[in-house]
Amino acid sequence: MEDKIVEGLAYALPALITGGVAYYIMSAFIKQDSNEQKFQALIQKKKESLPIKLQAYERMLLFCERINPTKLLLRVNPIGNNTDNYLQLLIANIEQEFEHNLVQQLYLSENSWKAVLAARLSIIAKLRKVAETSKTAKDLRENVLIDYSKEEIPTETAVMFIKQEVQKLL
Repeated sequence: MEDKIVEGLAYALPALITGGVAYYIMSAFIKQDSNEQKFQALIQKKKESLPIKLQAYERMLLFCERINPTKLLLRVNPIGNNTDNYLQLLIANIEQEFEHNLVQQLYLSENSWKAVLAARLSIIAKLRKVAETSKTAKDLRENVLIDYSKEEIPTETAVMFIKQEVQKLL
């Protein structure tokens, strides 16, 4: 009886070891195949989202160019001589541009979005500050251009961030 048990174990033990090794190899193969499929899906997702992200960065770059005070003042002429009316017109133009591009924050990095927001707020604050000391809309235009000729325009910083982010994407 003992001989039969030993003989049964002699047949069963190699079969169990072979089965365990086969199971281990198959599970490793399946795991590797699953990881490769996930990796391929990630590559495909990035390939599909890259054009959308690039378009968002392009639009925010255009936004920064459009709210650049020197370009904004050339594009938006005063309707009358009233400083407050012209200031409101400039701010409304900036806000309209911003609202038009608000959804682009989904595709921008957090730092780029913060740079764009900071540029927008800084320009509006500067326009308000300069408007306090300007008597006419023409004075406002001249004073803003003079102030920004002496210092860096906030949109240039935002443009720099955007360009750096695009370089990382490419």
